[in-house]
Amino acid sequence: MKLAFKTRPQNIEWSVMLETWKELDADPRYESAWVFDHFYPIYGSEEGPCLEAWVTLSALAQATERIRVGSMVNAAPYRHPGLCAAMASSLDIVSNGRLELGLGSGWNEVEAGAYGISLSERFDRFEEYLECVVSLLSEPVTNFEGRYYTFTEARNEPKGPQQPTPPIVIGGAGPRRTMPLVARWADHWNFPGGEAEKFAEVKARLVECCEEIGRDPAEITTSTHIIYQADDPIDNVLAQAEQYQQAGLDLAILYPFSDIDPASVHDMADALEPLVEPV
Repeated sequence: MKLAFKTRPQNIEWSVMLETWKELDADPRYESAWVFDHFYPIYGSEEGPCLEAWVTLSALAQATERIRVGSMVNAAPYRHPGLCAAMASSLDIVSNGRLELGLGSGWNEVEAGAYGISLSERFDRFEEYLECVVSLLSEPVTNFEGRYYTFTEARNEPKGPQQPTPPIVIGGAGPRRTMPLVARWADHWNFPGGEAEKFAEVKARLVECCEEIGRDPAEITTSTHIIYQADDPIDNVLAQAEQYQQAGLDLAILYPFSDIDPASVHDMADALEPLVEPV
């Protein structure tokens, strides 16, 4: 499997995040690097600082040259699909085609409520959202009339270098609503986290959804988070990654739930190197 890294943009100094991503970019064992998309911290106190995902990701893309970049995942209710498509095209251009476009239906009722953002009927909205974004990224003009969104001869130019779209990443594990959307729209599915056995169970549901629409499930990259604390024994992290590899995982995303020492990313890659496919 391949290796990636995720930095939480909460309660972290910008200089630390920047140096971490530079170290990741310099280490060829890492395929991609990720942030999350929230207005408030989602771990610990909600009152702490949290950097906005798209601005942060754009700056990190300019500070790196090789590594692929993405947000795991952007909440659809936070940005109109026309805005999302325009931002994605622009970031794909300025990153020289390194964007992974993470999209999700949104879930954080606390921050959404504070900002006056509705999460009602979020999966119905998300179905329309995906269709609109993909069309805007790939078609000369978009015409769409749905329950939630309307586009009339809408243009999105210039488009990014990755065509027809940057890889679409959808996160979640819901068997009834999420997995059919992954089967239809995603190039990459992120299992948010949990036991490897649960990952295998949800992956089996994804295979069913792909078969229902005649799609090869091998076209969809699978990923999950390998969560750890800085003082966790390396063997524990390795064992967690091995379990997922045996369950058929394609991309392991290291996700520290503690302060980051930028140089430590190389130590983690050293530990997992026996499991890692070269980029």
